[in-house]
This record gives sequence, C-alpha cells and structure tokens, in this order.
Amino acid sequence: MTRLPLELTQAPLRTVRPRDLAHRYVNPRAQLARWANTGAVTRVAHGYLIATPDDQGKDWKPTIEAAAAGIAAAIFGQQNVVLMGVTAARIHHVIARAIGNAVVAVPRQHRPVELEDGGRVVFVVRDTGQLQARLETLETGKALVTTPEQTMIDLAKRPNLGGVPQEARDALKNLVPLVDLEKVERLAQQQHTIKAWEIIRALHD
Repeated sequence: MTRLPLELTQAPLRTVRPRDLAHRYVNPRAQLARWANTGAVTRVAHGYLIATPDDQGKDWKPTIEAAAAGIAAAIFGQQNVVLMGVTAARIHHVIARAIGNAVVAVPRQHRPVELEDGGRVVFVVRDTGQLQARLETLETGKALVTTPEQTMIDLAKRPNLGGVPQEARDALKNLVPLVDLEKVERLAQQQHTIKAWEIIRALHD
C-alpha cells in the first residue's frame, strides 16, 4: 500500500482535511484524491478523509462511529469530543444493528456533516469535560465515549437524538445489567436530570 506521510497516519483518529496538509502540498486536494484512488485513504465526507489502517486492505471502509469520531476530532481536537447517545450505545454493544446517524458531544455548535455512504454526524453542544467518559478503542484509534451510566442518562433524556427512538429505548433496557444504578442516580442528581433518572428507575422496578 502507498506509504503515507506522518501528518496522515498520526492525525487524530487518522482523519485529515485538505487544509491540514496545505503547509506540505501545493494542491492537497489533488494529492488526497491520488491517495484515495489507491485506497490509501478513504473519503468519508466532503473535506474529510481517513488514512486506511495498516492492517486493512484498499477496500476498507470505517464504521460510522469511527468516521464520526475522526471528523469531530479534526474539527475540535481529539480531547474535546465525546461519542454519546445511540453512538455510545453501539460501542457498548447494547444496540445490535448499524445506525445511520452518529451523535457526538462537542464544545461548540457545528452543522451536521453528511457522510459519503448516506449517514450523518450530528453534533451536540455539551460541556464535554463534565461528561462521564472513558477511552474506547475504535478501528482508527482511541476515542472518548460516554460511560454506560452517562449513556443511560443521555438516552433517557433525549431518546429521539439520533433518529432511532425505539433503539434508544431498547438500549436503555439493555444497559440496566451493565451499570451501577446508584452511580446513575448520583450522576443524574449532579447533572440535574432527575426526570431521566425516574425513567431509568422505572425500567428497574
């Protein structure tokens, strides 16, 4: 496979925009297009490309979770974005099927990004430093993902976020055996989401 410069392979979650390579190439879009033709990079959305992992072939495509994390990291910095809601639920294996929308918590407003495969990345303004999150390993690197407890609260509070409310409700039930409910209650109190806690408690009763 084509040997890529470190700017790509060491970019946050291996995701770059043409502007990120402007200091190195006169026409970074043309250079990225050449790499895309060889399968060395994959165009996931207009203006966003991901370097193919070293252990993958030229036909590799990222999951929507990896694409969303990479796009958000390219915009806001890897430490400032957290996968949440139904996207976190997918990573915690409590939603089985693939979902067309990905949800990412970010520090500032940003319009949704339409993906090449028809999916969509939805950005939600949150104080990401106050979210309960942990690093999870994706196919392109490590990304912050809300903990099962935080994911539960977020799903109960906004089940329609992500456009699959039934899957969000099913994920809530599937999360029950994976969480410390006392911790969920404390977190709900700290984040002033008591109504969400009442919904969660009703699932356990």
